[in-house]
Amino acid sequence: MTDTLAAPASHLLEVKHSRFLAQAAPVDTAGTALSFVARVSDPAATHNCWAYRIGPDYRSSDDGEPAGTAGRPILAAIDGQGYDRVAVVVTRWFGGIKLGAGGLVRAYGGAAAECLRTAPRQPLVAMAELELACAFEDLGTVHAALAAHAAEKAGERFDADGAHLVLRLPADRAAALQARLRDATRDRVRFGETVAAGDAAGGLH
Repeated sequence: MTDTLAAPASHLLEVKHSRFLAQAAPVDTAGTALSFVARVSDPAATHNCWAYRIGPDYRSSDDGEPAGTAGRPILAAIDGQGYDRVAVVVTRWFGGIKLGAGGLVRAYGGAAAECLRTAPRQPLVAMAELELACAFEDLGTVHAALAAHAAEKAGERFDADGAHLVLRLPADRAAALQARLRDATRDRVRFGETVAAGDAAGGLH
């Protein structure tokens, strides 16, 4: 299981008089990642290098440093620390001494890795969506079971036969909820297909 950040974090590293400030934050879309980059970048600094990882989607930028010496090491730090849905910006203020390609990789990657290593973590929970149909007289039983299985309603409609619900809940609880509702309603509840619904930060659902 991967983690995201529970809160923004930062770490300051000094290498041969250059200062490297790593700032990390949880993000859920490319747009929020790029907004974070824009917000924390210092226009007066020498470089603002960054990377983000959101599932299979990732981007990185060397922002003027030699190709592959900044953005890629920052992304490698995100992956190496087991994070997802995270953006990291490492801002450099040049101290007058060139570090060379290897020194830059170590500085950018090291600042990002240490920032993430000491940051508060939050597990990402695999979520599923579950469709069900029930008679009106079973609605109370259904709603009582939702809270016990950390499920929330993602959709609801009614017709002459009763209620049709779309539920969102941790994937590992879906089977238990189905079994409980079958027992509680004497198998009157009908279930549609259970589909994966991405990840959610633990504690939010």
